[in-house]
Amino acid sequence: MLFKQQALLRQKLFVLGSLAIGSLLYLATRVGSLDRPQPICPIEGRSGSHIPEQIPLRTLQFKRGLLHELRKGNATTEQIQLHNLVQQLPQAIIIGVRKGGTRALLEMLNLHPAVVKASQEVHFFDNDPSYAKGIEWYRGKMPFSHPHQITIEKSPAYFITEEVPERIFKMNSSIKLLLIVREPTTRAVSDYTQVLEGKERKNKTYYKFEKLAIDPNTCEVNTKYKAVRTSIYTKHLEKWLKYFPVEQFHIVDGDRLITDPLPELQLVEQFLNLPPRISQYNLYFNATRGFYCLRFNIVFNKCLAGSKGRIHPDVDPSVVTKLRKFFHPFNQKFYQIIGRTFNWP
Repeated sequence: MLFKQQALLRQKLFVLGSLAIGSLLYLATRVGSLDRPQPICPIEGRSGSHIPEQIPLRTLQFKRGLLHELRKGNATTEQIQLHNLVQQLPQAIIIGVRKGGTRALLEMLNLHPAVVKASQEVHFFDNDPSYAKGIEWYRGKMPFSHPHQITIEKSPAYFITEEVPERIFKMNSSIKLLLIVREPTTRAVSDYTQVLEGKERKNKTYYKFEKLAIDPNTCEVNTKYKAVRTSIYTKHLEKWLKYFPVEQFHIVDGDRLITDPLPELQLVEQFLNLPPRISQYNLYFNATRGFYCLRFNIVFNKCLAGSKGRIHPDVDPSVVTKLRKFFHPFNQKFYQIIGRTFNWP
């Protein structure tokens, strides 16, 4: 009798163990399928531009694995050749604007499996010594990627540097150009805040924003102040339009990218002829940080650096009003050129 009870007990334990193992195997398979990118449709690009035609299934593994080793300098030549990885010139460039949200835009676009980003600002086209090193030096600053991926770099100074449009045109006359903008007065204050923080780290004093933005002799807006000049978007864009048609630009609403990023990212996907892959799953609001963070998969999340989202100093309301009135006609002309309006006062 005891022997039969022991045998029955062993049989039940075997069945329970089998069920447990089966459940674990199912979960492992399910997690793997969630983390694994799905095949996407071929991309139709216009002639003359290098647009990916198909994204291999292992793209994300490359980006999170081998490409990470390449950035650290740990991958071998054999690995590079085996996976057919190359350093490509960028097919799209985020040209600006400073304090418009260029870093956030680049990191969010990197959620897309067809996009590979240059981690650092290269400053090739706006820096004469770097530009003199030639286009192959520039290529060497680009990340390794699969031939079907798009390489994107961002250097915000490009937008306001006079020589840059012609230099980029000589490299690739059909390149796609991304410009992210914010409400001009807010952007100018943000620009000032970054400089102020740098001064404070060095225990240096700095003028108040009001003293820099308003000419004390005329009591008018000081257009010699760089933070003000940068926010006159139409003045800079007109220089670019001497070389590129407006259709090669996509203007991103930097204010909306902060509060509701997905619609803006979907518009960029369309502009770059990419299939829609970025979803609400990839973006989650971090209440502590006060802005959206990125979810690449169920394991890997990323928030922007702590220096992003600085608290702006209080600015005299009369100065804010004067600046907004000054920027208004330039904004109207900017809207006409790009065919899009923003909710700017």
